[in-house]
Amino acid sequence: MTAVGEVYIDISVVLGQSTMPIHQLLKMGRGAVIELDAKESEPVTILANGRPIARGEVVVSGEHIAVSVTELFFGKNR
Repeated sequence: MTAVGEVYIDISVVLGQSTMPIHQLLKMGRGAVIELDAKESEPVTILANGRPIARGEVVVSGEHIAVSVTELFFGKNR
């Protein structure tokens, strides 16, 4: 066993943002589309426990979708 043990980190990727009234969100059903403020070619932000740690780009290969890390923010104030 290592000195650190087990560490759990929640990783999220922000593809874009959208603003809408809650009543509109509640009316949405399965398959609804939410328009984001980003283009598909724009970089995405990678969060660890809600804090930005990196930037990347979305990569699609067949049926798989992944994020390729292009920049790390370690040591930077972000």
